[in-house]
Order: sequence, then structure tokens, then C-alpha cells
Amino acid sequence: MIKNENIPNLLTLIRILIIPFFLFVSSFSNAIGWHVFAAIIFAVASLTDYLDGYLARKWHVVTNFGKFADPLADKMLVMSAFIVLVGLDLAPSWVSAVIICRELAVTGLRLLLVETGGEVLAAAMLGKIKTVTQMLSIIFLLCHWTFLGTVFLYVALFFTIYSGYDYFKGARFLFKDTFK
Repeated sequence: MIKNENIPNLLTLIRILIIPFFLFVSSFSNAIGWHVFAAIIFAVASLTDYLDGYLARKWHVVTNFGKFADPLADKMLVMSAFIVLVGLDLAPSWVSAVIICRELAVTGLRLLLVETGGEVLAAAMLGKIKTVTQMLSIIFLLCHWTFLGTVFLYVALFFTIYSGYDYFKGARFLFKDTFK
């Protein structure tokens, strides 16, 4: 029997394991039906992101695996999806590149904060909005709802940049001696 404290970690692991299946289905064919199936797979994986966080907070369960794997799984899922969208010619490569670079930069910032004994960078509301708009844009674009997907894509781009700026502004003390 699985204990409650293991369920959020299990959901994170499931999200990671869904990624190759999502990649396979999304690249299987140019048929819209396959892309919609990939969107459904992506939506299910996205729901595990919400659910694992909700359950971990509700049950006050924090594990080292969860602290490591949950943000990693989120980044792997979203970055893979944006690469797929570029490959399917459903999103501009420059938008996907900005989003992926921001994700890597904020991940690096989180690691630097941990290494320097700084506070762990929790997801702020801007980051949550960024995540939701990114996920919705991916789902809509995979469903070939181009107008709605494109609107959400550029809203996601805005919140991606703005939340990245906000994270770096909050951690500017780490770089105070950079340009002396």
C-alpha cells in the first residue's frame, strides 16, 4: 500500500515517465488527431503537476526527491513541448528559445541560492501564471486552435520574461560584486 507521503512523489515520477510517450505521440504523424491526443497526454501530465503540489501542501509532505524532481519534471515537460511545437511549426522558434532560456536561467538561480545558503526560491504568483499560460498555450496549439493558442503563447511569453525578471530582482544580492 502506498503511503500518503509518497503519492506526490509518485505523481512527479509519473509526469517524468509520460514525457517520452508524449514526445512519441506528438511526432508520430502530422495528423491533427495525433496532435490532439498529444495535447490530452500533455494535459494529464500538467494535471499531475498541480495535483502533486496540492497534495504535498495538504499533507505537509516535503521530501528531497520532491524538491529535486518536481521542478525538474515541470521543466522537462514544458521544454519538451515547446521543442515539439517548433518542430510541428506551431510556435516560433524564438519564442520557444526565450521560454527555454528563462527556465534554465531560473533553475540555475535556484541552484545558486541553495549553494550559497540562500533561501529556496519558491514559485511566486507570477511564476504560477507563467506556468498556467504556458501549459494552456501548448494544449491549444497542439489542438490546432491557432488563434487562442497564439494569444496564450504571447501572454505566456510576457509572464515568462516578467517572472524571470522578478526572480532575478529578488536574488540580485547574489550578483552585487559582479561589476565592481
